[in-house]
Amino acid sequence: MAGASIGQPRRRKGGRPAAGPMRSAHGHREKVPSLRRAAPSGAEPTSAWERIRAVVRRIPRGRVATYGQVAELAGLPGHARLVGYALHSLPENTAVPWHRVVNARGGISRRAEPGPEALQRRLLELEGIAFDARGRIDLRRQGWRPRLPRAEPA
Repeated sequence: MAGASIGQPRRRKGGRPAAGPMRSAHGHREKVPSLRRAAPSGAEPTSAWERIRAVVRRIPRGRVATYGQVAELAGLPGHARLVGYALHSLPENTAVPWHRVVNARGGISRRAEPGPEALQRRLLELEGIAFDARGRIDLRRQGWRPRLPRAEPA
């Protein structure tokens, strides 16, 4: 693979990592966390995208979550970009509230093709989400804080 050093991610112009696997010091592809989990039948979603969608469905009206937060809650820490891919794959008439997921700065992430950003902002505003002058949401005030499961008494 031209241009990539062993043990380093491939890079695009501008120094950002390109999509694709990392290579180990021996030139082998590094293992990516499994995107499928074995679950008892009917227990919980098994694919990463199903787990992401399940988390996004839990975000209440008038609240937002970050891509990283959704990844963490879906059991995929460090895979915020995967959340973006999963949401991008949703059909147009989906019931999954994709518009409630924003970037870590509380902003609406830019898309490769412009257009959905204005729709996302409009949907959030209809739910009472306020934007500041920079187009960001105050995550401390309007961020979703899911309840953690209660610990079982010992």
